[in-house]
Amino acid sequence: MTAGDGVTAREPVTASDTVTSSDTGADGHEEGVYLTVVIPVHNEEESLTPLCEKLDATLAGLDFVSEIVFIDDGSTDRTFDVIAEMASRFDRIRAVRFRRNYRKAAALAAGFKEARGEIIITMDGDLQDDPEEIPNLLAALGEEDLDLVSGWKKKRHDPLSKTIPSRIFNLVTSAVAGIRLHDFNCGLKAYRREVAADALPYLYGELYRYLPAIAHWAGYRVGELVVQHHPRRFGRSKFGAGRLLNGLLDLMTITFVVRFMTTPMHIFGTLGLLSTLAGSLIGGYISYLWLETGTIQNRHPLLILSVLLIIVGIQFFSTGLLGDMLASVYQRSGRTPPISDRVGPAPGLDSGLDSGLDSPHLNPLG
Repeated sequence: MTAGDGVTAREPVTASDTVTSSDTGADGHEEGVYLTVVIPVHNEEESLTPLCEKLDATLAGLDFVSEIVFIDDGSTDRTFDVIAEMASRFDRIRAVRFRRNYRKAAALAAGFKEARGEIIITMDGDLQDDPEEIPNLLAALGEEDLDLVSGWKKKRHDPLSKTIPSRIFNLVTSAVAGIRLHDFNCGLKAYRREVAADALPYLYGELYRYLPAIAHWAGYRVGELVVQHHPRRFGRSKFGAGRLLNGLLDLMTITFVVRFMTTPMHIFGTLGLLSTLAGSLIGGYISYLWLETGTIQNRHPLLILSVLLIIVGIQFFSTGLLGDMLASVYQRSGRTPPISDRVGPAPGLDSGLDSGLDSPHLNPLG
C-alpha cells in the first residue's frame, strides 16, 4: 500500500513504536475478535483519555470481543505516551506510531492491516465522533444488510468555513459517484472486513474520502446513518476551505482510476476519435478551399488547428493503447473481482483455471 508521498504505510512502524495489551501480535488474526475500532490520531493528547474511557464503556456493553487500534500519525506532543498509559488501563487497546506525519490515508491503511475484527469501525480522535454510535452502526450493517455504513453529521457544530465547502463537495461527489450520501467525509464509518481489504489499493493521498463511492462502484451495499456530532473541545480543525479544490481534483482521479482502470481505451479512444474527426473535418474544409480557389485565403490558423487536432488525436489513441496493454498485464495476473456469495462447494486449490496460472505456457509473464 503506497501512501501519498511514495512510502508504504507499514514502513514507518517499528517494534519500538508498537503498543499492545495482548500477547497476540499484530500480524496474526486472533480468533474471536469480532469488532476493531481504528482511530488515526495526530497531536490529540488532550482528547485521548476521555475518548478511551467512553469507548471502553461502550464496547464493554457489547456481547462480543472487540479491540481498539490507535494509529499515531507522527504526533509531536505526548499523544503516543497517553495511548500507552491508556493501554495499561484498558486491555482492548493497541497502537502503532509512524516516524513522521504521513496523513490520514496512510494511517487508515495501517489501521486496516492491523485490524483483526470481522467488522471495522473508523472514527476520529478529536471527540467530535460519539462512541455511543457504534451499536447503531453495527445494527445498520446487520438489519439493513449493508457492507458499509457511513455516518451523516446532520447537525454539525463546525464553522461555516468548514460546512459550506463540505456541502459543495458532497453534492458534487454524489452526482459523480451515482450514490446519494450527505457526508462522504464523515470519519465515523463501519466496514465489513472484505470492503476494507478491497479499499486498501486506493488508500493514498486524500482518496480515503471516496471509500463509500469506491465500495459502491465495486458492487458493495452502501448506506448512511445519522450520527451525533459534538463541538471540538481541544486543539483546532485540520480542515480548511483550500482542501475543497484538492478534493474535487481527487474525485476526478478516483473516478478515472476506478471506472477506466481495465478499459482505458474507452476514454482515450473516444477523445482521440473526436479530436481526429474534428481535425479531419477542418482539414477537409481547407482542402476544399484550396481546390476551389487555389488559395486558403486567411485560413492559416485553421490549417494549424487541423494539424494540431489530428496529432493530439493520435496521441490519445497511443495513450489508450498503452493503457490497454498495461490493463491486459493486470488481468493476466489472475486477479478476479471479489465474490459476495456462492452456491455449492468452492473449488479446491488445484482445480479450475487458477491451477494453470503459474504455467509459463499460459502466463506470458512467467
